[in-house]
Amino acid sequence: MSKDVVVFDMDGTLLDTERIYQEYWLISAHELGYDMLTAEDMLEFRSLGKKRAKKLMWEKTGDEDSYVKIRKHRFELMDPFLEKNGIPLKPGVMEALKKLKEAGFSLAVATGTVADRSEAFLEGLGLSHFFEYIISTENVENGKPEPDVYLYVCDRLDVDPKITFAVEDSPNGIMSAANAGCRVVMIPDITPPEKELEEHIEYVADDLIEAADYIIKSKLGEDD
Repeated sequence: MSKDVVVFDMDGTLLDTERIYQEYWLISAHELGYDMLTAEDMLEFRSLGKKRAKKLMWEKTGDEDSYVKIRKHRFELMDPFLEKNGIPLKPGVMEALKKLKEAGFSLAVATGTVADRSEAFLEGLGLSHFFEYIISTENVENGKPEPDVYLYVCDRLDVDPKITFAVEDSPNGIMSAANAGCRVVMIPDITPPEKELEEHIEYVADDLIEAADYIIKSKLGEDD
């Protein structure tokens, strides 16, 4: 019998951090003098792998080192805020993960956030025990939207990507999972699903509980 697996993105999907990240990307950029960057520009960097992100930021700013500078300063500004205010969870995360585990699913995380940071966040929030693997894109050659991280997770879990569910919130994450051949469930966070993504998304859920219910019913053959 094949293994039932769900792989989650972390920021914007499990953790309600994407809005915070977006805010501090822009604050950092403007404090460093990159005033040409807008909030709309920063949306393009959600879950984007470092190679592509560096190139894209260079194109937008004309400074080859702008991505590294802005990212470093963002952490300097944002980490004290997170330490003071805590890491917010997305609604229903505990209930959804418990449902999936009770239904027999193996769970993993595939995130663009570095491994030690991801593990610390999830451990501190009492979530890490739900997951067999917490995999960062730093473990693979190419980040999202390339398929590497999802293919890597599926390989570690010895499961076919075609029967693996991926839960994502951003365009780059959706394309990463779709390019790997996974069954993509989207939970929109900052932006709704874009029309060009529709063919890559199996289901759009309002929240994690709805996503979990859909996945469980789908595996049981009860989906509409």
